[in-house]
Amino acid sequence: MTVLPTILLADLVTELPAPVRLQRLVSNLMAEFGCGAVVLLQKQQDYLKPVAMQGLAREALGRHFAIAHHPRLAAIMARREPVRFAPDSSLPDPYDGLLDTRPEQPLAVHDCMGMSLYVEGECWGAITLDALEAGTFDQASEARLQHYSFLIESIVRVCRLERDNRVLRQSRNHSEAVVAAGKADGAIIGQSKVMQQVLRQLDVVADSDLPVLLLGETGTGKELFAQRLHQLSPRCSKPMVYINCAALPETLAESELFGHVKGAFSGAGHDRAGRFEAADGGTLFLDEVGELPLSIQAKLLRVLQNGEVQRLGTDKPRTVNVRIVAATNRQLAKRVQDGEFRADLYHRLSVYPLPIPPLRERELDILLLAGHFLEQNRVRLGFRSLRFAAEAEQLLLQYDWPGNVRELEHVLSRAAIQALSHGQNRQDIVTLEAHWLGLAASESNLSQNRAEQSLPLAGLSLKQAVQCTQRQMISSALQQHQQCWADAARALGVDASNLHKLAQKLGLKAGKEPA
Repeated sequence: MTVLPTILLADLVTELPAPVRLQRLVSNLMAEFGCGAVVLLQKQQDYLKPVAMQGLAREALGRHFAIAHHPRLAAIMARREPVRFAPDSSLPDPYDGLLDTRPEQPLAVHDCMGMSLYVEGECWGAITLDALEAGTFDQASEARLQHYSFLIESIVRVCRLERDNRVLRQSRNHSEAVVAAGKADGAIIGQSKVMQQVLRQLDVVADSDLPVLLLGETGTGKELFAQRLHQLSPRCSKPMVYINCAALPETLAESELFGHVKGAFSGAGHDRAGRFEAADGGTLFLDEVGELPLSIQAKLLRVLQNGEVQRLGTDKPRTVNVRIVAATNRQLAKRVQDGEFRADLYHRLSVYPLPIPPLRERELDILLLAGHFLEQNRVRLGFRSLRFAAEAEQLLLQYDWPGNVRELEHVLSRAAIQALSHGQNRQDIVTLEAHWLGLAASESNLSQNRAEQSLPLAGLSLKQAVQCTQRQMISSALQQHQQCWADAARALGVDASNLHKLAQKLGLKAGKEPA
């Protein structure tokens, strides 16, 4: 009992990276109290997010625990002193089924205590301790945790000051930058090396007004990166306006972007500001910018060059101050070569191109993201606890994820519903089995597509070779876009209805007519 304060004091005055400092804190507390798990959670609005832990399955680090949905966490956050729960407490533990030991039948009874943490008079988060054996914690344990509270909060305070100082060096406005950094921290889940490199680049370029072009496959979450870029920029107090360029009809695109005056066209009953004016002083996010018609590209370029918009139906220009962040899953450089995208606009948008890595290159993040989506489904469907079987975890790590983070989210939502359809009780600790993920068939199809793509075309007639190539490309596009015909058609550069008819002609199962 006398050794821990010395260790914590030594860590407090030693220069350590914040993640290492916090991890040493939970490890030392776990050794001191002889328990099964220790978790340090940071409060973000109405959620508690694990920032360091020991003793839980790795996917728990990606979960955001809604305080209102976890009675024990709510009780801990409601008091300044430690709270201990009796082994026979009727309140469910937020970590039921998540202990790293992963017993086949998770213990329904174990000890738990926790304490809210305050920094500079404000609630920062909480520390929780769980034990598998009943009777591990008693009144003396509560008193010891209270005794260590000052050192625990001091270590947290040092880590927060280090973060604030780092943000301050990157921003002209300290208060806004710190608030924005806090908002952005919880938006993107990722600890892999490649993801940390992307986040560092985002943090650096955020302080400038340079246009940023986010490049990446469908489902990688490019909108979240655009939001983080805006939140960390000096423009964070101004609006960020989103435009899905692929959903803009060419006949209405000019009005949507630049606005119109009354009478400019049939149905224009009043003056209307466009998206550029709505984003004045802030950020305009052009999602799927590669889908913009050439006629609109020329007008967009003019706005980027002189900072003026002209509402449809008037010659009067209006000055706007907008930062452009664009995103695309297309190869814009190739589209420039093919004459489908203006070279001058491409160079304007890609002053700072930033590739977003696909999920298959972020192996360390897969379980974190899976834990995040699993907690969302636990709350949405009313489960007491949801966890993965070991085989399910392995399958998640082995799968290629052609649909990236979006596909992962959908897979886990379906798996949680599968658990209910198989008679699982919401009040039990429910373990998701590998076959409920529905990935084995997808993996088989993926391997088949790869095998087909490797087949030689030698010996085929020209017509047969063309049809074979068409089948391969359509199958690959559908696989990549999760069987969405509209997205696959855009990726292939053809009309969706024509793609549907061609697939039927080639003998592919076309499904229902796309909307």
